[in-house]
Amino acid sequence: MNRILLLEDHKRLALLISKGLAPTGIVVDSFERIDHAWQALQHLPYQAMVLDRGVPDGDGLNLLQRLRDAGNNIPCLVLTARNALHDRVNGLEAGADDYLSKPFAMEEMVARVKALLRRPVERQSLEPVCGDLVLQPASNQICCADKSQLLSQAELQVLFVLMRKSGETVRHNLLEAAAWGFSEAVTPNALDVVLHRIRKKLAAIGSHCQIVNVRGVGYALIDPKMLK
Repeated sequence: MNRILLLEDHKRLALLISKGLAPTGIVVDSFERIDHAWQALQHLPYQAMVLDRGVPDGDGLNLLQRLRDAGNNIPCLVLTARNALHDRVNGLEAGADDYLSKPFAMEEMVARVKALLRRPVERQSLEPVCGDLVLQPASNQICCADKSQLLSQAELQVLFVLMRKSGETVRHNLLEAAAWGFSEAVTPNALDVVLHRIRKKLAAIGSHCQIVNVRGVGYALIDPKMLK
């Protein structure tokens, strides 16, 4: 499953884009504000993003520039009603990989997003490590020494976030968003079920790492050996 971030304040268009990408296996987390999109990008492993330039709290290029300044090379398609040459140049200079003017054919937008996802990006190939654990997203496996366990997509996404934030507490809502997206309705105990399954798999491969509950806040993945 590929997941992308969409910054678009036109709700109907955001819904149409989500529906247009869904048949290709691409999940969309849609945001109307730059600050909300920025927060999501700090915690969730997106493979690409689509940015509108005109949103309520500024120009989508400001978000792109901020990401590039931080060394984040996530592929980006700028989607906007501004089609003047200098607007396209500004977008590319800010770090955009592609540019598509509104109105557009959904088929073209889908093709461009799929092309972005085929581009090699360093952050996509990383295999997070925590203590004796290595996560292999490409094969949906968690490994410890010579043992491994297959993970469901929800387990993979939750563990990916926990391992990237190794030792830090990750809030419940961010872990739920990692597993099912921001727009999906989640049953109250769905995250508990996923965490229970992950804990069983960590035990099965003999890992020392533990998922601890920080009551009222969220969860953290820790390596007890590193705390001694």
